[in-house]
Amino acid sequence: MSAISFEVKLFKIKDWTILHLPSEQSAKLPSRGMTMVKGSLNGISFKTLLEPDGKYSSGLQPSHWFQPDKKLLEEAKASAGDIVKVELESTKEWIDPEVPQDIKEALKTSAKAQDLWNDITPIARWDWVRWIRAVKTPETREKHLEVMLDKLNKGMRRPCCFNRNLCSEPYVSHNWILLTPTANTFL
Repeated sequence: MSAISFEVKLFKIKDWTILHLPSEQSAKLPSRGMTMVKGSLNGISFKTLLEPDGKYSSGLQPSHWFQPDKKLLEEAKASAGDIVKVELESTKEWIDPEVPQDIKEALKTSAKAQDLWNDITPIARWDWVRWIRAVKTPETREKHLEVMLDKLNKGMRRPCCFNRNLCSEPYVSHNWILLTPTANTFL
């Protein structure tokens, strides 16, 4: 795949700065679901997971998004409301997800589950992390942790019945669709 180049305005959802790909650029990526990319933001290199915005399942024009970290934004001299230059290309070299503390603690309770976690691919670990965080209540999250342990202990390498085209970050989504920016989300 050749590099995708575009300009886009960064916006805020709550206190996160979001880079939402134009749908015509997102369509050039190899997957409607999560996709690992490398690229640059205003000339500053990065590698990240692009999340689906969830619009694929709703019949709307789907795309991808990510939250540039503070270091990338500082080095790129960019903030919400700025138009940034982006260059992306998909990569098969997946980075490991940041594993939430409750998942780490759950894995410590079972050597068998921990061993399988260490053996699965980074993509599979991303699936587990996204599946566990894609819930609305602490009770449901706890249930997902229990199910994860049970499945890993049975040798299952990925969660089943998880739609990889949904936006799995509840902080910036509603009904598994990335929130739409409004006029005040650019500042």
